[in-house]
Amino acid sequence: MEIQAEDGGALKDRTKVLISVEDVNDNRPEVTITSLFSPVREDAPQGTIVVLFNAHDRDSGKNGQVVCSIEEILPFQLEKSVEDYYRLLTVQNLDREKTSEYNITVTATDRGTPPQSTETHITLHVVDVNDNPPSFSQTSYSVYLPENNLRGTSIFSVTAHDPDSNENARIIYSLEEDTIQGAPLSSYVSINSDTGVLFALRSFDHEQFRDLQMHVKASDSGDPPLSSNVSLSIFVLDQNDNVPEILYPALPTDGSTGVELAPRSAEPGYLVTKVVAVDRDSGQNAWLSYRLLKASEPGLFSVGLHTGEVRTARALLDRDAIKQSLVVAVQDHGQPPLSATVTFTVAVADSIPDVLSDLGKLDSPANPEDSGLTLYLVVAVAAVSCVFLAFVIVLLALRLRHWHMSRLLQASGSGLTGMPASQFVGVDGVRAFLQTYSHEVSLTADSRGSHVIFPQPNYADTLISQESCEKSEPLCVSDDSRFPIEDTPFVPVSSSFSLL
Repeated sequence: MEIQAEDGGALKDRTKVLISVEDVNDNRPEVTITSLFSPVREDAPQGTIVVLFNAHDRDSGKNGQVVCSIEEILPFQLEKSVEDYYRLLTVQNLDREKTSEYNITVTATDRGTPPQSTETHITLHVVDVNDNPPSFSQTSYSVYLPENNLRGTSIFSVTAHDPDSNENARIIYSLEEDTIQGAPLSSYVSINSDTGVLFALRSFDHEQFRDLQMHVKASDSGDPPLSSNVSLSIFVLDQNDNVPEILYPALPTDGSTGVELAPRSAEPGYLVTKVVAVDRDSGQNAWLSYRLLKASEPGLFSVGLHTGEVRTARALLDRDAIKQSLVVAVQDHGQPPLSATVTFTVAVADSIPDVLSDLGKLDSPANPEDSGLTLYLVVAVAAVSCVFLAFVIVLLALRLRHWHMSRLLQASGSGLTGMPASQFVGVDGVRAFLQTYSHEVSLTADSRGSHVIFPQPNYADTLISQESCEKSEPLCVSDDSRFPIEDTPFVPVSSSFSLL
């Protein structure tokens, strides 16, 4: 500015005065974000620019010089590009599974005295990348399943974890293809693709296979999908579902019992035979014990509890029967216990020929001639019955013919004089004949005493003789015979058989 000074005598003078205003650090730095690249992929390479901003201070000199900084623990770095512009770069690999969001505080400080500063907060989101496969909590699993389970039973549940997010964390479970005893694994078990629950598709049999080995696969839905697998062992536990099977003595195919030999001179403790049995179960369910369930001579034989050996308990006496029937029971130790029995005969003799001869004395042999005679008697009775039936049929046929001719005569109205005498038998005669005709067959317990009796029929009062016809009316037809056959009483026919 110019300053003019003037006195009273009209003298004056001018001068220039320069006033300089010294800056005082009274302004804080200002930060302006020009670009923010958020969100950023977690697989972004090092040196990726995530933020661009400008930092300035309206003061001058040192008061206007701005310095920016961030926390050192962050995986980022600030760089000054041109003038008052800065950029924020990544200096480490980002991991969304550890930190999905960063809150970055940028501090701008001037160099004044005292210094002024400004803080700017920047939020940076990290986008998930499918960089983690599903993982199981264990490297392998073991499942214990009792046999004879129901179809559709839930066996086990496996769970995998994927630290990724959204579709990258959605897990799909499946079973790796395999075969068990020639059949695909998918025919034995299945798995729910969403929950990881395993189901049995059939009833397992411990005797068929003791365990099933498989691999469960867990895949995420990322692009590309990542997967991992874990081994799963299913052990089929035994249940007492099998009855002991007796191998010896084997029963004959004809349904009879087996025969073992014990000499008369056998001392107490003599080994007669040994019952051998097996059980398809395992463990305690397959432990077998033997006991004598029934014997025709109690106290004569004993059975080893665990060996199944049948031994004589005392010396054999002459009064002991030749045939000794034994019933041995074999029982397992399952819950509940199952058992089987075997019945066999012990023949008390020194040799097989002795056994045959002794048995021949006990059993009377059947006589072939007796059986043949009985057969002939049966055939004879059948033949006589057929002949008798044929005779009755002939009588009925003749009666029908006689009745038919009577009806024709009545219809024509012609006289009956001069017709030849009839040789037919009347109804009363037939009735009397049938009542007097019978045969009897008697079959006794001794077939040689069987007999057949044919009584002599009496025709004296039944058949109409030729002479009586000639002496009487020309036509030997009674008045009753003129009625229709339906008005004539039927003749009862009987055949008696007595089987004694």
